[in-house]
Amino acid sequence: MKVAGTIDEIRSAVAEARLAGSRTVGLVPTMGALHEGHYSLIDAAREGCDFVVVSIFVNPAQFGPGEDLQTYPRPLEADLAGCRARGADAAFVPQVEEMYPPGAVTTVHVAGLTARLCGANRPGHFDGVCTVVAKLFNIVAPDVAYFGAKDYQQAVVVRRMVRDLHMPVRIEVCPTVREADGLAVSSRNVRLSAEERAEAVALAESLRLAQKMVEAGARGAAEVLEAMRRQLDERAPCGQVDYVQVVDSESLQDVEEITASVVAAVAVRFASVRLIDNMLLTPPRSPKA
Repeated sequence: MKVAGTIDEIRSAVAEARLAGSRTVGLVPTMGALHEGHYSLIDAAREGCDFVVVSIFVNPAQFGPGEDLQTYPRPLEADLAGCRARGADAAFVPQVEEMYPPGAVTTVHVAGLTARLCGANRPGHFDGVCTVVAKLFNIVAPDVAYFGAKDYQQAVVVRRMVRDLHMPVRIEVCPTVREADGLAVSSRNVRLSAEERAEAVALAESLRLAQKMVEAGARGAAEVLEAMRRQLDERAPCGQVDYVQVVDSESLQDVEEITASVVAAVAVRFASVRLIDNMLLTPPRSPKA
């Protein structure tokens, strides 16, 4: 596996692969601290592409004041070993100065979609995400990029950016990987205390409750949201709820009636650890008369 620390090095590696006959290049953008969720993306890229690049870069532009940039885990050697084991062809591990050279002033902003859900409580977060992803797409020039469904809003925002800016890359969103008890796998889970970890499963439980309610015939979003909030209050007393929402799967606008597929999304803070999760809710089709 090629380990590239500079833009020139990763561009050369991709160019060599294409000259050698690789028709499709896949990119898995990560911030490192790789887990089974990331590895599932690498597996998908390995299955669908001839040449797989994993980027490992803790992007400072998507962290706000008081967030966990300094404490975010950076186990680079373990991450590289995991990439090798999963069959990645190259890892791009740039320094901050490589991605944001002195004097850089350009950012990418996707209006509307970034103002809701996580964006409402993390101003500027998605500008940082879109800027670094746009840079990675320009640097690596992938045919396909792989993202996880746990970060649903991020995937929707990146897809809109790609569409609006006519970027020649296909976005693949892969299913959320979960622990045995349902908690969505996250790099931040290891920083939960034992008590917080036990309570954190409430995020997934609230989503499963919403799913069961919709399958049983509930159509009012307010009813579903009330039940979800009650579940979180009862099962996660240590957590502080950032949001609980049911939104349109494309526009991310709140819905009142669940008449088609929607997304239930939650965000909860445990001390300095902020967890998010979501689930697609699809009402069962009515039997034809």
